[in-house]
Amino acid sequence: MFTSCGNNDSSKDATVTAENEDDAARNFIRSVLDQDFEKARTLIVNDSLNNAFLNLTERSFEKMGKQDKYNYKNANIQNYNTRAINDSTIIVYYANSFKKKDDSLKLVKQNGQWLVDLKYTFPSTKDVITQ
Repeated sequence: MFTSCGNNDSSKDATVTAENEDDAARNFIRSVLDQDFEKARTLIVNDSLNNAFLNLTERSFEKMGKQDKYNYKNANIQNYNTRAINDSTIIVYYANSFKKKDDSLKLVKQNGQWLVDLKYTFPSTKDVITQ
């Protein structure tokens, strides 16, 4: 999927409040592309499995070469589309301009806040993205 930068000022802005599901999804995807996992943690369902998945993603970035890290940070979110399952669950389909691989996220609304639930993955197809 998708080493925080050494900027001390960014820790002040680590918590992100999303106004809606689109904000939550975009903020999460962008924070992972930017390798700001502290910020990404504020946008996921806080349970052991979600934290383990995000930790695994963070470790994969730590092992990555500098050029790939740079390419992710400079990637744009593409093919962004959502599908509502119900009033508290949506699926977000997207790709990034670096890997150009279709991917998806599940967002759930908990206590009035939209959060990414990494425990679920949904295969993305061109038919779903173009709906």
